[in-house]
Amino acid sequence: MTEDTAPAGMPRLEKLDHEECLRLISPGGVGRVAFNNPTGPVILPVNYTIEQGAVLFRTALGGPMDADLRTGIEGADFMVAFEVDHIDESTREGWSVLVRGGAHHITGDVNKNAVESWPGGDRPLYIRISPNEISGRRIRHA
Repeated sequence: MTEDTAPAGMPRLEKLDHEECLRLISPGGVGRVAFNNPTGPVILPVNYTIEQGAVLFRTALGGPMDADLRTGIEGADFMVAFEVDHIDESTREGWSVLVRGGAHHITGDVNKNAVESWPGGDRPLYIRISPNEISGRRIRHA
């Protein structure tokens, strides 16, 4: 069923445009990074922020996103997916935004206060996801 054909009172699934997707994820918070490593698919939660239209998060040196998101080839990106959603279980409504693009390890100056890391500890490695594609969906009841 599409938004136009769903009967009254039934859930409606609508596509979100690029601007709405960015508006929804711009406050930052918690998202999930999905990537393949040598043993298969991995999805890890991260604290993130949006900086100049890109996703920025930090992680520990030597962790899975340090080694597994390095191609070893100068200028070559490791492609990842990044997902953020908001779900209201009581109303059975919510939205989901998917960002797909290359993951870049940041080696230059970074605003050290840009991303709070809830787990704490030493997380000096900053990674930026430069979007190739941003898409989203929202489900709501009429």
